Amino acid sequence: MGRDHECVRRGTVSILAGIDLRSGHIFAHAEDRHRSVKFTGLLEEIDAYYPPEAIIRAVLDNHSSHISKKTMAFLATRPGRFEYVHTPKHGSWLNLIECAFSKMARTFLRHIRVASLDELKMSQVRNLL
Repeated sequence: MGRDHECVRRGTVSILAGIDLRSGHIFAHAEDRHRSVKFTGLLEEIDAYYPPEAIIRAVLDNHSSHISKKTMAFLATRPGRFEYVHTPKHGSWLNLIECAFSKMARTFLRHIRVASLDELKMSQVRNLL
């Protein structure tokens, strides 16, 4: 990775996102960390978006926040609402949102310069949507 001498690394953010495969609608949050409380917030947004009778199938990697006690407690309040499909380790290419993240990293995020983490969060979410 090439950097100029003025480049100052200001940190990283985690993108929590999902994509509706039928409509292409993207749910996206840029957070300081990928924690259970943030992940359940994303699940709540997804839950509110769809009609109550719909079953939501989520394709997920093996991140600990996806199966944490807090996440499982949230899912228990909505029995049958979410169905998890876990991708195998080293199978990120099976998860469509991971493919979108890869495309982001190879295109518009590669040469991005921002002044703050807040600006980085806004640019990531804006480009996803």
